[in-house]
Amino acid sequence: MASRGARSEKRGATQRYVTFTDSAAFPRAPLYAALPSGSSGLLREAAARRKAFPYSERHLHCVWFDPGLRPSSLRTRNGEPLQVEHAGTWNQEAGPDFLGAVLRIGPDKRRVAGDVEIHVHPSDWKAHGHADDPRYGNVRFHVTYFPGEQNDLAQVPDASQIVLNDTLRARPDFSFEHIDLAAYPYASRADLPPCSVVLKHYTPDQRVEVLCAAGEARLQRKAERLADQIAEKGHAQALYEEVMAALGYKHNKNAFRHLAMLLPLDELRAESRNDPRAAYALLMGVAGLLPEQPSRRWDRDTRAFMRSLWDHWWRYRARYTACATSLKWRLDGVRPANHPTRRLMGAAHLFSDDTPFEQRLRKWSNVDTPEWVSHLMNHFSGLRDPYLSFRLGLTGRRREQQVALIGPTRAAAIVSNVVLPWWAAMGAPPGRISSALEQLPVEPDNGIIKQTAFYLFGRDHSPTLYRRELARQGLIQIFQDFCLNDRSRCARCAFPHALERHQTAFEAKERHSD
Repeated sequence: MASRGARSEKRGATQRYVTFTDSAAFPRAPLYAALPSGSSGLLREAAARRKAFPYSERHLHCVWFDPGLRPSSLRTRNGEPLQVEHAGTWNQEAGPDFLGAVLRIGPDKRRVAGDVEIHVHPSDWKAHGHADDPRYGNVRFHVTYFPGEQNDLAQVPDASQIVLNDTLRARPDFSFEHIDLAAYPYASRADLPPCSVVLKHYTPDQRVEVLCAAGEARLQRKAERLADQIAEKGHAQALYEEVMAALGYKHNKNAFRHLAMLLPLDELRAESRNDPRAAYALLMGVAGLLPEQPSRRWDRDTRAFMRSLWDHWWRYRARYTACATSLKWRLDGVRPANHPTRRLMGAAHLFSDDTPFEQRLRKWSNVDTPEWVSHLMNHFSGLRDPYLSFRLGLTGRRREQQVALIGPTRAAAIVSNVVLPWWAAMGAPPGRISSALEQLPVEPDNGIIKQTAFYLFGRDHSPTLYRRELARQGLIQIFQDFCLNDRSRCARCAFPHALERHQTAFEAKERHSD
């Protein structure tokens, strides 16, 4: 595919790559580019010093998050008045309850930013194990229902203590019974976001067009970044690194990518000689995840499996000893099916086949788009290993039913976020890319998709607006461009004004298409 300023791959290849300037592959992307850019159970304490609270911490989360519930006359434990400029982003994963909050504290209204942790009692900070958890190192606001004892406050020395009990009890219109827990954090918000007000004047088709334009812009940016990596590292290594990062998902994405750099694809293939077991031994050894000593609890098959890995790994151990210490794995809270030890087996089978993965991609790209997507999804789900396909963990019990090494959710993410951008960066015809955009496998909802959809379209919107993967990609891009770094609670967000200015562009496009 000819394009202005095309890049050529190193190693003397003649393939040219697209720069995506005015690219026909993503026709709607310019429309978007024109826009500026833990739950706890009920706590009933028996100890005399800990008063009973017949609700959950989630009730307190809702109070803090919702301006309609949160008291306006809050003070710190030391008596300083405070104003909540931004309550923080509701964290749905491990770590503090709200991230990146901004408060104005004291008569001088000094601006303090940091994370928020919420408990029923101040002593819960220690009881829940936060004191030694580095994820809580940026907590600057400790919000509790009860004031607790004075010595409890020293547990979070860098945080302002905020107590809700007295201020909530002083409000005759407040009741915890009136809080609909299921409506938070996505479906309820006291102040209507300005972007939602503007989008009410859009037709359903125009709303979908906004999302799809943002989705194309997101995938176009991915393709541009991949084109740069291809020019620097070669098309096979660039694809290998991106797939590995996708297998790591959020928590281990960087570790997987780093592993792919420490053990390049050419080296992995040369040393494993198309043997998935040898490739797995190399990946596990370099990753530092291969057990050093046998365990008495291992069954016979596990002992044989581990022995086969060490038969491959021992000759490479000295060469890669220093690599393992540079990889930082996060294994707490990872579901067994998503554990790196299983995902690396999927990578071993994917990249040690006789026919290189990138060659199979090129072959499949010549068929009709629905079949191309089907080939890819079937290939990922068809990866099998005689040992790990029947075990959730590296040393777990054997199961009767097989468990996919790469499940359909991860496979869909790789197809949309890696394979299609890589294909575009390799110079695929624009028409084929545009067709593929409409056939992308749909990934499940996640917190970002839900939150952004509720902000844009309100509580009672129809999910059909983003039933296509391209629209879901658009929701993620809008969140990252506008919502993620907005600390003004939408007051200074440029997105609503941009939507107003560009509505005429969308209407003109519709008239032209008619």
